[in-house]
Amino acid sequence: MSTPDDWSASARRVYFGLLDDWNRQDASAMAARFADRGSLVGIDGSAIDGRACIEAHLQPIFAQHPTPRFVAKVREVRRMANGQTLLLRAVAGMWPRGATALEPSLNAVQTMVLSLCDVAYRIEMFQNTPAAFHGRPEESEKLSAELREVGKPDGA
Repeated sequence: MSTPDDWSASARRVYFGLLDDWNRQDASAMAARFADRGSLVGIDGSAIDGRACIEAHLQPIFAQHPTPRFVAKVREVRRMANGQTLLLRAVAGMWPRGATALEPSLNAVQTMVLSLCDVAYRIEMFQNTPAAFHGRPEESEKLSAELREVGKPDGA
């Protein structure tokens, strides 16, 4: 029987692994973290379904753009009632490559749903929502300050 520490650590490994794959611009590795029918909703609202489609969606993005690098902080990991599904909630910021500062306009709230597939957790849904905080600039700055404390990602 797994403990909360076990499944929380598993969810965090998948999440930070996904962000590391993004930071390395590795579409194949990112897609491999998803369940066969997993889904991705990007910060621009793009919805992509299926591991193969996720990889095909990410490859040209990485080939054509020097994507900013993620830094993130997990807010919560929760095991759902069936015991096989995890919910992870996090906040993330992005550092443009070569930049000396976080780009606050790219801050996001991220949600990941994982399911146990064989012996490993795979992503069923990953959603990246802009942390726009319309009309509340103090909330935006508060989040940016918190994410700056996380530090600059390697290679940013």
